[in-house]
Amino acid sequence: MAESILTLKDVAVYQKENMVLNNISLEVKKGEFVYLIGKTGSGKSSFMKTLYADLPMKEGNGRIVGFNLKTLEEKDIPFLRRKLGIVFQDFKLLPDRNINKNLEFVLKATGWKDPGKMQTQIEEVLEKVGMKTKGFKFPHELSGGEQQRIAIARALLNDPELILADEPTGNLDPQTSVEVMKVLQEINKAGRTILMATHDYALILKYPSKTLKCDGQKVFEVIQKAV
Repeated sequence: MAESILTLKDVAVYQKENMVLNNISLEVKKGEFVYLIGKTGSGKSSFMKTLYADLPMKEGNGRIVGFNLKTLEEKDIPFLRRKLGIVFQDFKLLPDRNINKNLEFVLKATGWKDPGKMQTQIEEVLEKVGMKTKGFKFPHELSGGEQQRIAIARALLNDPELILADEPTGNLDPQTSVEVMKVLQEINKAGRTILMATHDYALILKYPSKTLKCDGQKVFEVIQKAV
């Protein structure tokens, strides 16, 4: 049996005082690729933010990569985030420095000290996303798809147990979306667990996998019909 990376029991998700989602109970096992779908405003981002402790868990119980989200203290949040790789829709690359320096910044911020080890790690993650030659470029010199690959590389820096990708193809054209998806698929095949929020149904049909849906304040698994 694969171990659980994420377990939620009777969880409610709040944005300030507003309850966005309710009664969530689910499990994601090591090595799974899971989609999270739902209309804009259905709570996908709030759900993701709860998982990386941007929103506190007020109701229910949750464990993610060995951390208890209910009892998590402020000082432990950086340690939780080191075990998670987070990929955003809008890349969030620092525009004033090149790609190598972007990645080095993250390593330093998460406690890396040895320059040689940092350089090796940066080269490894860039190679994984097919961007090994682009380290000296600045973000504005790269296409949207290339920037998203860099964002995925950045998420891999600390060898995370779980990657949370929040609409990673949301700003990309269909062809580029497929390229980014292939990168995520390869990372998943190499043993990484991925939870990806998306409303790109074409990708889900092309790469079917376990799918959770946010709808009517609930999150539930949808069974894919064979097409």
